[in-house]
Amino acid sequence: MPDITSAEIRTVPAGGGSAPPGEHALRLDIQGLRAVAVGLVVLSHAGVSQLGGGYVGVDVFFVISGFLITLLLLRELTATGRVSVRSFYARRALRLLPASSLVIAVTLGGAWLFLSKARIAEYAGDALAGTLYVVNFRLAAAGTDYLAQDGPPSPFQHFWSLAVEEQFYLVWPLLLLLTWRVARGRRRRIAVPLGVLCLASFAAGVLLTDSSAPWAYFGSLTRVWELGAGALLALSTGRLERLPAALAAPLGWLGLACVTLAAVRYDDGTPYPGHHALLPVVGTALVLAGGCAPARHGAGWLLGRRPLVWLGGLSYGWYLWHWPLLVVVPSALGSADGTAGVPHALGLSAAALGLAWLTLRLVEDPVRFHRAFRGCPRRALALGAVLTAGTSALSLAATTIPPTIEVGGPAPALARALLDAPAPRERLAGLLASSPTALPDNLAPPLSEVKAARSAVYRDGCHVDYAATRTRPCVYGDRTSSRTVVLFGDSHAAQWFPALRRLATARGWKLVSLTKASCKAARVTLVRGHKPYAACDAWRSDAMARIRALRPGLVVVSSSDAGEPAFPAADPVRQWTTGFENTFRELGASGARVAALLDTPWPRGDPVDCAARNSLRLHACAHRLPDAVRDPARGHAVRAAASATSTTVIDPTAWLCVPRTGVCPVVVGDTAVHRDESHLSEAYAEALAPVLAPSLDPLVGAP
Repeated sequence: MPDITSAEIRTVPAGGGSAPPGEHALRLDIQGLRAVAVGLVVLSHAGVSQLGGGYVGVDVFFVISGFLITLLLLRELTATGRVSVRSFYARRALRLLPASSLVIAVTLGGAWLFLSKARIAEYAGDALAGTLYVVNFRLAAAGTDYLAQDGPPSPFQHFWSLAVEEQFYLVWPLLLLLTWRVARGRRRRIAVPLGVLCLASFAAGVLLTDSSAPWAYFGSLTRVWELGAGALLALSTGRLERLPAALAAPLGWLGLACVTLAAVRYDDGTPYPGHHALLPVVGTALVLAGGCAPARHGAGWLLGRRPLVWLGGLSYGWYLWHWPLLVVVPSALGSADGTAGVPHALGLSAAALGLAWLTLRLVEDPVRFHRAFRGCPRRALALGAVLTAGTSALSLAATTIPPTIEVGGPAPALARALLDAPAPRERLAGLLASSPTALPDNLAPPLSEVKAARSAVYRDGCHVDYAATRTRPCVYGDRTSSRTVVLFGDSHAAQWFPALRRLATARGWKLVSLTKASCKAARVTLVRGHKPYAACDAWRSDAMARIRALRPGLVVVSSSDAGEPAFPAADPVRQWTTGFENTFRELGASGARVAALLDTPWPRGDPVDCAARNSLRLHACAHRLPDAVRDPARGHAVRAAASATSTTVIDPTAWLCVPRTGVCPVVVGDTAVHRDESHLSEAYAEALAPVLAPSLDPLVGAP
């Protein structure tokens, strides 16, 4: 996070001795490097395809911040032998909180007015977490929630990097003071424990990138090594200032090349941070090291140019403002998908730069340099407490006073209507054809709670994540029953769990759930993250072995039509048909009957957000057949494989769309049909139990 002032970008004299402030040379190259870093982040967020790895700009900021903050602390330790923790945090409060509090307040207001009314509680929670510098943990937890991963980005998401830095600075001054005293001021001894900490953090980042990418990306423990790298560099300034120009100049240019290469070569598919973060981190360290001994033809020649230095001075404000504008303004201007094209995004980024300049002139500098706070850290800390309390109260108020969603009259209770109907499928067809045009005032659950609902397979961790290769022992219904039903597939199989659990409870089945994120039932190796999804193949084999051991009476198989083979064949339909045939045959060999549930029709965009925007004209959110079918060829492959293996095919299309008109409404009766861009809502899936039952009962058999 670019949160160091230009006045703080000064080096410590060689040898670490004390010196008057005037003897500390201003590091203009660092200001220019901050400009490069924030430029990479902003242009990447604006959608400039040539900078798909522009997110490495955050890594650059981490190294710079670790370097500069440690230099400041070392300067104080060298001069006084102690660190004033109160003064340190007072400076942080004056530097960070006036601008960040303003941005949080304005962004929260924009989200309340223009973003999805169904997500205000979520966004307000992000704002509160951003205020308290813990939003990185909140984002990491949300990233591991499979059903939340495809949601729109939070307008407060960019505060994660600031949170990581402040968590580091919560302990670093005290840790540095302790090691300084133990090592008696010998920097080489201080570097040893810091180096061990950095190695442990880097190793954790590499391991977690494979097993839990959100925690690797947003977690402070996996990022601390980047700030630590800057701190280690700061401990070595005495030696670095004596580098010969013939070495210092190439170091700086090589470092810039490393950062540029990472920004150009990396993209959203790069497993990050992992070992890939080494390139921008080492590159930044090389630039900083080379700049300790300024050379005439070094990288400082470029980075010290006036435009870059000016931009570096605005980097903190630009970083804070650019992301809310990119997220909120398109929706405010009526963008259907809430996003802006690259030209408009660049225009918004330019506007954010203007806001950064105004914020610096009217808010940051007047507060930071006000005489009331000069030499009085207590007042600065009090101001920080007031600003934090104010934005926290505003965030909490947004959750208790959500924007109003207009509604119409009541609608029939879907679950009760289908349960009581002598012919549930016919009753459902009638409710589909007469779906409400306005959001019912008795919607159950309310629109703001549709996404938050989680069935037991998610609450119990039974829907395993991407890295898992083994199944979980998840059994529901009557655990002692001799009639076992297995649910097998990906999240589009898991979406049927509420209906199957309701049937299992009513009919005395033992229900075993075996589902994994984005792992198709067909024996086809998928691509994930630009490489084969090997964990899926391993998990599928383990699930098959468990099914053979269970010897169930019925296996219900379902998969999303999304996902592409890692090794595409000339005839993709034949490839998928063969993959499903292999699975169906192996399942049948266990003695079970097999029922293949075709994928459900997909809504157009996010139906919950759309319903919140168009609560009185829900027809604007409805999708239509055949466009609602994600991949018709995949359905043909399932049917062909089922025909060759005596597998029963169940097509749920008529349970979501009106056959005569092809309209697929977003609300049926008093229930939202979908929770997101592809999955059924918990309530709708459970309500369909009486509709699904006639297809499964003959296959399971009587008790």
